[in-house]
Amino acid sequence: MTLTTHEPLTVTLGSSGVTPEDVVAVARHNAKVAISQEALETVAKVRAHIDDLASSDVPAYGISTGFGALANRHIPNELRTQLQKSLIRSHAAGMGPAVEREVVRGIMFLRAKTLASGRTGVRPVVLQTMVDVLNAGITPIVREFGSLGCSGDLAPLSHCALVLMGEGEAEGPDGVTYGGRGESPVAELLAAHGIEPVTLAEKEGLALVNGTEGMLGMLLMAIADIRQLLTTADITAALSVEALLGTDQVFLPELHAALRPHPGQAASADNMLRVLSNSPIVASHRVGDSKVQDAYSLRCAPQVAGAVRDTVDHAALVASRELAAAIDNPVVLPDGRVSSNGNFHGAPVAYVLDFLAIAVADLSSIAERRTDRMLDPARSHGLPAFLAADPGVDSGLMIAQYTQAGLVSDNKRLAVPASVDSIPSSAMQEDHVSMGWHAARKLRKAVENLRRVLAIELVTSARAIEIRTQLSGGQLTPGPAGAAVIGTLRAVVEGPGTDRFLSPELEAADRLVASGEVRAAAESAVGILA
Repeated sequence: MTLTTHEPLTVTLGSSGVTPEDVVAVARHNAKVAISQEALETVAKVRAHIDDLASSDVPAYGISTGFGALANRHIPNELRTQLQKSLIRSHAAGMGPAVEREVVRGIMFLRAKTLASGRTGVRPVVLQTMVDVLNAGITPIVREFGSLGCSGDLAPLSHCALVLMGEGEAEGPDGVTYGGRGESPVAELLAAHGIEPVTLAEKEGLALVNGTEGMLGMLLMAIADIRQLLTTADITAALSVEALLGTDQVFLPELHAALRPHPGQAASADNMLRVLSNSPIVASHRVGDSKVQDAYSLRCAPQVAGAVRDTVDHAALVASRELAAAIDNPVVLPDGRVSSNGNFHGAPVAYVLDFLAIAVADLSSIAERRTDRMLDPARSHGLPAFLAADPGVDSGLMIAQYTQAGLVSDNKRLAVPASVDSIPSSAMQEDHVSMGWHAARKLRKAVENLRRVLAIELVTSARAIEIRTQLSGGQLTPGPAGAAVIGTLRAVVEGPGTDRFLSPELEAADRLVASGEVRAAAESAVGILA
């Protein structure tokens, strides 16, 4: 798969090859999708083999038989189209709120990638229709609950497949919904974009729904988000060290890779050391400081953030393997065999989704501890209580820390693994499931919470540093990186002062963190950070 960076972005699907960047480009940035001629020819060739099996007297699972616990029934030719329709309609059984547009686009693109591999046995028209729906900006409405992460993300994928049939629910590129009660049918939305609904043939219903695309798409986007937030976490941690008169000596390189060769730890320590470089505040207490050691939330920040970095790298390795997969059941092998298998089981993806939720919870927890330390006059080394202009009259950032604590508490609950659970289904045929979809859903929430936690640490550390500068008569100033970050923040959030409506400022800081501008500001002063 190749990605062109000119406008509009275009991703070309071949019969092999996919990158995380491709998935994010299509899911989040509306990149157009093209199908190579080679992929179309491969799909057509494999489909011809499926047609031969469909006309044979020998039963073939999913082609001339029922599915799951009903696999022993032979389906006559005249009922096979109805079988495909019934499969998709019955499996589109999700409930709850609609999931995010980017999640649905990720699901569809990843399933199109698998269809293009030629291992599923669909006709080229099925692949082309899915790509046409993506390119038209049409988004099937997929519900929050329905997938158990085994036999693939059946319900979410079925809601997508239903739209290819001109049924179900979908949202047009203008935000208008179709297919709900009292609304125009989805077939009209497809027609408005020149798309003909697909009448599914043998094997095609299963091929559209038997994959891990939902949990994989959410994993890939979470990895992209966490990697950006990790650098921001190193920056906000360094600013907290600066604000609390901490030392930068614990971040020296000889204390990390040489002694404890975890690559993530070394990267985070290097980031923090660079952000603190040339800081007059740090330099002011290198000699004569009565503190023997900084608190763990400062001193051990690279160890915690670095462990998260290494966990993300492990998750990315698993994701890359899943991206290389062609998951279907039954699957068409290169030698022509159509074989039942269990590759749809989401365990490999579910485990790392849960692992990331644990890591994200810990990273948010250590950031909250630094924030609380800056607000406590018994531990902040000379800063006013809650960084208030007039403590007692003003509450300062007291309740901002409450909000942060609530987010951290939520992340601790979200860190409880989903993949350790299993509820048997399909009359005990599917008697051990992964719950990977649920692991993915809670990870998305945990990452969102982490972003907000870091935004509050940013607001707090910036105010603490500026108060420190004021109290010193302008002598204790931040280093170049800190000054650049605080300057960027001050474009959207006011500096220290009397109490004011705080929620809009915290939301503005959250948007700043999400945009990547915090990292960009630090890098403008100290160069590229890991």
